[in-house]
Amino acid sequence: MNREPDFLEHLRAELSSGRIWLDRAIVLGYAIAAGLFVVGFTLASDRVFGGFQHFYRAWPWAVLVTTPMITAGIVWFTLRFFPGASGSGIPQIKAALHPALPDERRFMFASLRLTVAKIGLGVAGFAAGLSIGREGPSVQVAAGVMQHARRWLSPNTTIDGRALLVAGGAAGIAAAFNAPLAGVVFAIEELSGRLEARSSGLIITAIVLAGLVAVSAFGNTSYFGVIRVPRLGWDALGPGLLVTLLAGAAGGLFARLLIASLTRAPERLNRWRARFPVRFAALGGLAVAVIGLVTGGVTFGAGSEAVKQMLQGHDELTPLYTVLKFVATWLTAWCGVPGGIFAPSLSIGAGIGDAVAHLASSDLGPALIALGMAGFLAAVTQAPLTAFIIVMEMVDGHAMVLSLMAAAMLASLISRMISRPLYDTLAEHMVGKAIAASEPVQASSSSSSPAAGPSSS
Repeated sequence: MNREPDFLEHLRAELSSGRIWLDRAIVLGYAIAAGLFVVGFTLASDRVFGGFQHFYRAWPWAVLVTTPMITAGIVWFTLRFFPGASGSGIPQIKAALHPALPDERRFMFASLRLTVAKIGLGVAGFAAGLSIGREGPSVQVAAGVMQHARRWLSPNTTIDGRALLVAGGAAGIAAAFNAPLAGVVFAIEELSGRLEARSSGLIITAIVLAGLVAVSAFGNTSYFGVIRVPRLGWDALGPGLLVTLLAGAAGGLFARLLIASLTRAPERLNRWRARFPVRFAALGGLAVAVIGLVTGGVTFGAGSEAVKQMLQGHDELTPLYTVLKFVATWLTAWCGVPGGIFAPSLSIGAGIGDAVAHLASSDLGPALIALGMAGFLAAVTQAPLTAFIIVMEMVDGHAMVLSLMAAAMLASLISRMISRPLYDTLAEHMVGKAIAASEPVQASSSSSSPAAGPSSS
């Protein structure tokens, strides 16, 4: 028979073991460290990209040399020393959480060593002017920090490695976007599928501490400021639906292109990329540099500044520039550099919303831009709850909760008709490669044992 909890009994149980509190203190310290790593990554990325913009304005044509060279160097260094740091970072953490992955292979996708490499190589991508974001990599950065805490915990601790990875990934999203609610939803929707009771406190605590570190560094402000949302009536239904349909179709196509490109489909370009990855990266960097020159530098970097300008009524990404940003982001990801697609996806979605706003000739610009951001991000990631909450917190768009939710859900549904889930597919591809790479090692070790080999007598 159930009985009411005894407060004194529970209090004595909590205070009886100092080791439990030491384990908790270690985890809390690592959560703060994860926030500091993400903040440092943010500051370094912004500072380096600011330097790139000054360089571009002074010698615009020089990017035709510097961008391909730096891109090729990043890819060579990544493949040579840190292959687990390539790409966004979210598929790596999903791969590390995959039940089919042996425990001894999880270090391939999350470790303190990869965290440091991800920051350095990601910052180098901003120095090249590549179309990347830092939010996806922040997931791998923070998860690698949190995962490192496991070695200092007691052997009989109830805090397992999986919970640490989920907590770190969620803390990375919360600190990178200054959006704590998005971190919680991201942990449920993308990383774990559900929030277990025994690990929910750890995850939320990590999000709170990492978020506090970010707020201390950048202030308690929304990422893109506060949008002015006009009264949304029936006249907004047509333009809003058009933005959602376009964002859903474009995001699904983008995800399908990335899957085909990054899983090495048997096509001529991918075979050439697999054989000559550094040369391919140099050509991809050259293409990104050419696109940047054509657009006057708008497509370089994450695109966050372009979104801020569009929300203020300035045309930064015209329809042609939006298409070129789409291409530049795809080419950057195809090269295999460490960099995310969250921020570029938001800028592409904002460009779609801005184009429809001009077509509709109404005062719905900020609202349609926000709908485009939520729709395209939801279509690319097929994580509609995370997408709409991220956008809502980034623009302080609480007045648009239902509109953003509907746009994200519909765009994600359209994307599912076009493409497989991006992060799940990439994670399964990584797990398959990791398992295949471990099998020859196991086979050779078993064949070399006396029991497996032929008798010497």
